[in-house]
Amino acid sequence: MDGQPQSEPASPETRARIRASFDRQGLMSHLGARITHIAPGRVHIVLPSRPEVTQQHGYFHAGATSAIADTAGGYAAFTLFPENTEVLTVEYKINLLAPAVGDHLEAVGTVLKAGRTLTVCRLEVFGVQDGEGSRKLVANGQQTLIRVNSPEQ
Repeated sequence: MDGQPQSEPASPETRARIRASFDRQGLMSHLGARITHIAPGRVHIVLPSRPEVTQQHGYFHAGATSAIADTAGGYAAFTLFPENTEVLTVEYKINLLAPAVGDHLEAVGTVLKAGRTLTVCRLEVFGVQDGEGSRKLVANGQQTLIRVNSPEQ
């Protein structure tokens, strides 16, 4: 993947598979996060600001920031995986570049290298002020994911 925004959407089947998996994630539901964009090798997740996802200074908590980054990268990789497979994070590294403030955070996961077993993604998290239209990079990182066969039902 070249890192540029993907203009073509994922297939309806892929979008449905991603959304069904995302809907089973208790943490994302608990945080109030939602998927806003699904394209081949690229997923965006938005987390609205509210007291439950902040730390003592009023910034988004690093745990919430990291969780949506990890999830965006995981689903970006999952868009490229075949049916009857699942995705698991092997490792990720995140750099917190600035206090995470805004009306919401937007995490963008982008596949850098898709492999048969391991996939590497770039993770970016932006603080977004809706009224001002401003968007500031507050965290970035890299992640390695593994493709595994779905457990037999």
